[in-house]
Amino acid sequence: MRAVAKLAKAEASVGVIDAPEPEAGPGEALIRVSAAGICGTDMAIYDWAPRMQPRIAPPRILGHEATGIVEALGAGVTHIKVGDRVSLESHIFCGECRFCRRGDAHLCQFLGYPGISIDGGFADRVAVPAQIARPVPAGMDDHLAAMIEPFGIAVHSCMAQRGVSGRTVLVNGCGPIGLMTVAAARALGARRVLAADPNLKRLKLAEQIGADLIIDPTKADVAKAARDATGGFGVEVGIEYSGVASGLDAVLAATERMGDIRLVAGPKDPHPLDINAILRTGISLYGVHGRRLWQDWDMSVELLSEGHVDISMLADPVLPLDRAVEGFEAIKAGAALKPILIPEQA
Repeated sequence: MRAVAKLAKAEASVGVIDAPEPEAGPGEALIRVSAAGICGTDMAIYDWAPRMQPRIAPPRILGHEATGIVEALGAGVTHIKVGDRVSLESHIFCGECRFCRRGDAHLCQFLGYPGISIDGGFADRVAVPAQIARPVPAGMDDHLAAMIEPFGIAVHSCMAQRGVSGRTVLVNGCGPIGLMTVAAARALGARRVLAADPNLKRLKLAEQIGADLIIDPTKADVAKAARDATGGFGVEVGIEYSGVASGLDAVLAATERMGDIRLVAGPKDPHPLDINAILRTGISLYGVHGRRLWQDWDMSVELLSEGHVDISMLADPVLPLDRAVEGFEAIKAGAALKPILIPEQA
């Protein structure tokens, strides 16, 4: 079968290979892939970022945002059946460790991921632990079904701590998941949503998706703009996606006393936080990792399938599997947000 793999321990070095057909072992599902999305983690592997180098042993078939049809099941699988449409949750969890047993499977001690610890969904077919193959509602578009996984991060960032309902929210950084967070915050009842990003195209998309106020940090001070928009107090919820030190500082300065900050992306290099400012203001910090299982996933499916949010415009470009490298390069050039790969047989 055809697959897109990391071929060597070097920058780029991603290409289409002829891979053996996978089979469903005990507890596994074999999925015929219909669509798969390229994300920031895939880009980090493509660029051979230092944080990914210890985790990838090439050749490794990439991709963890995927949807498709169940073709075969291994022994012991009962929650899905052959012919079902499913989407992949990317957390492969043991179910037995301390964290899984207490309900934090997304932080499993032995956490694995398709496209990293096992072969992923940039292929004609993929075999995965059946626990991560989740049914897709009838009528949901394949492109949308492939985005349940990243949208779940947005939902997690909105539902964590004290949620967003009735509160003012700043989304700092409007990459694909930042934009999804703007949509999720609006759908989950945020009173006002502010979005900050230096890219005008992304700001316009944020406005289209539901932001009440857009802020270009190259032209305005994000914290001042947030305070001006909230009667001088600052936002009640700050969600940091920019991944740069100045963005983290801006969110801290923009959040009101006793407010919540949810950290989804962090600076590449260590960055000192003003601990005294946190102590003085009572601000809470929360690290967002993936999706809590299964409340964030289930809420994501509900919001998408019932039409409460529309993120379909983010699925661009749509490319055949053979042109996957074009998708990686488009992201790198800033010309794409969420390329979707379609196996020809799908």
